[in-house]
Amino acid sequence: MNADIAPMIVPAEFPELQALAWNRDAARPIPAEEAFALYEHNWRFVDQKRLTMREKMLVQSLADKFGHGVLLTAG
Repeated sequence: MNADIAPMIVPAEFPELQALAWNRDAARPIPAEEAFALYEHNWRFVDQKRLTMREKMLVQSLADKFGHGVLLTAG
């Protein structure tokens, strides 16, 4: 996958990320590394059936860039 992603991610553009960012303005961009941390630390709350193809690609790209290709999840 392509690890070349935008430095800032808008949570409102990705349904599950928006849900994880419930306590902040989802329209405000956050650093890509912060988006990766939100997914990684809160993966148990992600409804994987609701992930769009675009969001799946984002998660993989974030994992490629910040997690050496791996999303570490407890579960």
